[in-house]
Amino acid sequence: GDNKNTAVAIARELGLFRKGDEALSGDELDSMDEEKLYGIVERVSVFARVSPEHKLKIVTLLQKHGHVVAMTGDGVNDAPALKKADIGVAMGIKGTDVSKEASDMILVDDNFTSIVSAIKEGRAIYDNIKKFVYYLLACNMGEVMTIFTAILIGFPLPLLPLQILWMNLITDGLPALALGVEPSKPGTMERKPRRRDEKIIGGRGLLYILSTGVLMAVITLGVFYYYMSDYSLAVTMAFTTLVFLQISVAMSMR
Repeated sequence: GDNKNTAVAIARELGLFRKGDEALSGDELDSMDEEKLYGIVERVSVFARVSPEHKLKIVTLLQKHGHVVAMTGDGVNDAPALKKADIGVAMGIKGTDVSKEASDMILVDDNFTSIVSAIKEGRAIYDNIKKFVYYLLACNMGEVMTIFTAILIGFPLPLLPLQILWMNLITDGLPALALGVEPSKPGTMERKPRRRDEKIIGGRGLLYILSTGVLMAVITLGVFYYYMSDYSLAVTMAFTTLVFLQISVAMSMR
């Protein structure tokens, strides 16, 4: 609702408006065709005196540029833009029932800093899911590679079935659960958002899982071979080595 110059002054004070950014009023939006607005919408940091129709248009154009758009609102007229946005955020105290119904998230305290806290928590959860998946796959790869390689080269089995079950229950499960509730790391909010098409296990992740599995297998089989003259001792040492390697992977995943 503010005059454009007032809105720019406030935005500059907040750090939302920087050198090279642009500002548009609702009247200027009306005078522009969609193609021209599409070309400059990414450079515009401030929109002043806009109608609900303008908000919907802005959200749509930003999405066409590939952005993930969050939209905050509290009125009935905001509902179309809240629904269209990737994440609609309604006000819990001042917001209308219509805006709340159209939204994905409701700020129960009407405080925008809660959005920042939610994003930080979301990033921490995503990081922990990656740690959880990488740890379990790397450790299981180590176990599979150890047994598979031993069979290929004609060694006796380096691990007994009961030992494998024990590792799956204790050494795999408990550290993985602990990794799943790690607190967020310092600088979580300073890094750029991840790409929309980013996979939890990408090329580098797959390389990490394979290389870790191979390394664990090589070390475990080396220890097993060293003690192979006494099979019971060799199996015990191979089991102990693999358990400690898995704990080391858990610590490195943090």
